[in-house]
Amino acid sequence: MRLKLLVITGIIAGMALLYGGVGFCQEKVSASQWNQIVEQMGDKGKINWSEGYIEAVGIGAPPERYMGKPNARPMALRAAKIDAYRNLLEVTKGVRVDSTTIVKDFTVESDVINAQVDGLVKGARVANQEYMSDGTVEVTLRMPLSGGFSQIIIPKALGKRPELAPPSPPPAAPPETPAAPPETPVTPPETPAAPAPSAPAPTGEVYTGMVVDARGLQARPAMAPKVIDENGKEVYGSMNVDKEYAVQQGMSGYARDLTAAQSNPRVTNNPVSVKGIKTEGPGRADIVISNADADKIRGVSENLTFLKKCRVMIVLD
Repeated sequence: MRLKLLVITGIIAGMALLYGGVGFCQEKVSASQWNQIVEQMGDKGKINWSEGYIEAVGIGAPPERYMGKPNARPMALRAAKIDAYRNLLEVTKGVRVDSTTIVKDFTVESDVINAQVDGLVKGARVANQEYMSDGTVEVTLRMPLSGGFSQIIIPKALGKRPELAPPSPPPAAPPETPAAPPETPVTPPETPAAPAPSAPAPTGEVYTGMVVDARGLQARPAMAPKVIDENGKEVYGSMNVDKEYAVQQGMSGYARDLTAAQSNPRVTNNPVSVKGIKTEGPGRADIVISNADADKIRGVSENLTFLKKCRVMIVLD
């Protein structure tokens, strides 16, 4: 009897540990998903800006005359994929490039870009497929924002940067007039010169990345966001990023949690955190920060390195 009781107790304890562990894992996944910035694009699909992918769902059913026959399922799968590719193309063309542009604007302007985007969509991988009890099939397609897609869009976005006007030549100096002969000066007694004050050492801090807190501003994610100061001067954006870094990892990462963004490997171990004041542009992707914060970043030339390498995280609601 005692042995039986011990066995039952052990089974109950094991089940408690098993279900407790499952609950803990589910809580971790849920927390991770909560921190992600996901933009739902109607019922067609979504853009996961934190994980960096576009996703769309398609549903297909076999023709009624094939219901219950062996080839019904393959026909339903093919119809679902066609629907998913169509939806993915529509979602892709709605991706926000910057505060004034979406991908569709580029595809309308250029047949070449339109064909390239269409080709990438057709190469999207199947992330999931489910067979329903009614004979229909649901297919989920996924395409990364980085890589080939960024290779098409980012250079076009960076190409929108304004051309800097060449510096104007200095004004011509007025003609010199002959000077009157100098009078013989009276030499005063020499006094020891005071030592020249030493130049102050630079006090700016070198940062490894930037975290922009844009919560409460209704800011939106984009492939090529900008951070500007109160005078409209760019602090971060198309003017100071390296195209290769932007293509490989995107111009910025996105998160919902400030602490998670500050500890993200993208901004490494000593990021500067700045608070967004407002957004600019119809797409609300450009974020304005204070002049004081802008000067703090610009104050040390070494900070241009992390801007060039796109070590920027943006925190949104």
